[in-house]
Amino acid sequence: MQQKLNLVPFVSVDKMMKLVHLIGVETFLIELAEEIEKDFRRWESFDKVARIPAHSQEGVIELMPTTDGEVYGFKYVNGHPKNTRTGRQTVTAFGLLADMATGYPLMLSEMTMLTALRTAAMSALAAKYLAPEHARTMAIIGNGAQSEFQALAFKALLGVNQVRLYDIDRSASLKCARNLVGSGIDCVIAASAQEAVLGADIVTTVTADKLNATILTDNMIGPGIHINAVGGDSPGKTELHADILHRASIFVEYPPQTRIEGEIQQLSADHPVTELWSVIADRAEGRRGRDEITLFDSVGFAVEDFSALRYVRRKLAETGLYEDLDLLADPDEPRDLYGMLMRAKMPRAVA
Repeated sequence: MQQKLNLVPFVSVDKMMKLVHLIGVETFLIELAEEIEKDFRRWESFDKVARIPAHSQEGVIELMPTTDGEVYGFKYVNGHPKNTRTGRQTVTAFGLLADMATGYPLMLSEMTMLTALRTAAMSALAAKYLAPEHARTMAIIGNGAQSEFQALAFKALLGVNQVRLYDIDRSASLKCARNLVGSGIDCVIAASAQEAVLGADIVTTVTADKLNATILTDNMIGPGIHINAVGGDSPGKTELHADILHRASIFVEYPPQTRIEGEIQQLSADHPVTELWSVIADRAEGRRGRDEITLFDSVGFAVEDFSALRYVRRKLAETGLYEDLDLLADPDEPRDLYGMLMRAKMPRAVA
């Protein structure tokens, strides 16, 4: 895609939603998972650092940067669970890609919608390698903004056709079930987390409260289950009882980040975990047996956002679903920035 030096393609929320509908939600999730999978296969080519957080009593604001040496990407994201009380989203985000050779931005994009899509795609991609074969039933504990995306991603990538829903706020479960009508997914609303887990091959936990919680206890997890732990994603915020962790084979994105933010913050620093990229790149084993309990301790990592932004950028030339943003001062003579400012001065009105 050709772009003028002073104009940066910007994907607004409206354009992102139109792009998703143009491609189709499930196709978007499948293609996005494929993009992440390709980048995980070249994991070692990326600069990696745990995200940079600024914590408050109300939530957290984070920056998530990475580069493959040619393109730089970062995401700004917040997590404020109490926002829903005032009609705001718990999570909002935007992201940017830039050319490493010049430092010039290549694209700016909303990432509130895109983060929900990439989180779901990442969950389903991990389950492709870790879930029991022919898994068709998934429990979703926590039915907020992420739940429908999770259900659709697992349907698209794994063929899951029944979700068992539970939330402490029943209206959230009803909302999720209503939104999934016509999707080919059978929704069952459970009266408790324990009831939701019964008969499930996969259990996804995706609650929002910023605290150490016990959404799943050890007695709820039988042999062969795959746990997709999404909600525990900051220090002091977990969803699983520690006893489950001692029984499970644990897979993570980037250990230095997950040991601070994920479920494994409850374990010793030397507790063994497997990096998911190494499974995807055929460097390590995923699920090894029918009765094995597998756990994807998902906290989200910058490479996934990088993949998502690059996927969206590739779609812009063929769809035109972006706006040109006048973001960069680009004078005709690069050293004459002040002259550019003076030439823009408004003439005084003549009396």
